Amino acid sequence: MTDEFYIGWEAKATPGIRKTVRNLVIALLLLALLAPITLAVSQRMIGVSVFEWGTHKTFSGILEAQPYYYLVAPWKFGLKPEAIAPQEGKPVTLKGTLIYRGNQTMIETKPEWIQANEKSSALAAVPKAISLGKQTLVGEIVDSKCFLGVMNPGQLTPHRACAIRCISGGCPPVLLVRQNDRQAIYLLLVSAEGKPVNKQVLDVVAEPLQITGEVERQGELLILRADPATYRKL
Repeated sequence: MTDEFYIGWEAKATPGIRKTVRNLVIALLLLALLAPITLAVSQRMIGVSVFEWGTHKTFSGILEAQPYYYLVAPWKFGLKPEAIAPQEGKPVTLKGTLIYRGNQTMIETKPEWIQANEKSSALAAVPKAISLGKQTLVGEIVDSKCFLGVMNPGQLTPHRACAIRCISGGCPPVLLVRQNDRQAIYLLLVSAEGKPVNKQVLDVVAEPLQITGEVERQGELLILRADPATYRKL
């Protein structure tokens, strides 16, 4: 029996070593091709959400503050109410970037991009809140800006630190609820009196929660009124 040796200064390797190296290279190439395919197939599908980053559009409407402005500032901040309070309830034109998922839409803008619309005299009818009764819901609190499209997926524990930053910066908190068919519904969280609850919910962001409160529908927006002190960790 003859052993083969690799000699670096030889022009060619021995047949046995060449065959071994060739098979090893082929195996590594196949592994490199199959690994990302396997990883992609095994991943949970991420919901469709969109942030039209870099695209600015113009919108006209009535600026409503209750229960939150569904407008946010760039980065991890909501719009400061005092900066746009003079325009509240009035026709405005604004420039901004769309953020959306399903039937929920948010606009990222700046106070200086919101201008009074002097050409519009007719006030649009604000949808009346329709009570859907007292309900008990199980889900997790996420920040609306990231979940609707800025981060994908903008939920669960890996996103917790980011969500806390966004909610503490003024982005509206939302309760994300997964139904039996895995479809998601999201409800804007307010206090029992309909006030913002950003500061009160920071300790329970991205935690499994049970919340009991009054649910309302205002247009396409679902609102959950509940005292944060009654939220129950699961």
